[in-house]
Amino acid sequence: MALQKSLIERFGDELYEARVAGQTVPNLRDRAEGMTIVDAYQVQARMIARRLAAGEAVVGKKIGVTSKAVQQAIGVFEPDFGILTSGMVYEDGATIPAGTLIQPKAEGEIAFVLKRDLVGPGITAAEVISATDHVSACFEIVDSRIKDWDIRIQDTVADNASCGVYVVGQDKVDPRDVDLALAGMVAERNGEIAVTGAGAAVQGSPANAVAWLANTLGRLGTPLLAGETILSGALAPMFLFDPGDTLTMRVGGIGSCTISFAKELVDA
Repeated sequence: MALQKSLIERFGDELYEARVAGQTVPNLRDRAEGMTIVDAYQVQARMIARRLAAGEAVVGKKIGVTSKAVQQAIGVFEPDFGILTSGMVYEDGATIPAGTLIQPKAEGEIAFVLKRDLVGPGITAAEVISATDHVSACFEIVDSRIKDWDIRIQDTVADNASCGVYVVGQDKVDPRDVDLALAGMVAERNGEIAVTGAGAAVQGSPANAVAWLANTLGRLGTPLLAGETILSGALAPMFLFDPGDTLTMRVGGIGSCTISFAKELVDA
């Protein structure tokens, strides 16, 4: 049985207000017996509606849960998606102010910027490449409003696929000029290697993940739009960092990006 509309709205409001307050909430699945993924996406929609009402705009989409290890950990065997808003975007080299995030982790990804709409179902990876203006290196800083990252698929979907903030590198490459599956990634924390990975970790190729998203949203009547940024999924496991750290990453044949984090304020 689907969750009542009042409970969906309450959960969406709770997650939005937790983000604003910089606090976490208990997981949702244990507070809503029988909660489905459909219910969770409705909670996500409510949370996003609150952000849009506060003045943000939709600028793209993100794909999550693309690796087999993460899928097994949260008991799901296909990716999920979230909505990117203008309030999540930072420039390459930016410093994220203290207090912006709650319990963040970093993921190195490849971002796709579209030049044409993608309207599924039936979209192929080749059509994704054709519709993409350029790809760039990207850090997604995921952040969960669920206490202690105690998530299963319902929790992370409801929490907008654990979106935090993201930064896209300044280098722009035609995806036809690089083998996305073989593109290797090295992410560093304060100059020391944190993780390494490759495009093949994302559904065999990041273009496959974007095709999945176009087809999944297409069945729901939602296209991917020209000008949108699509974060295609992590090339390596997420990793922790501390206030004051600087993260850099480079994707072979594509480019690099950097993001820093302000130290927490200390009371005198």
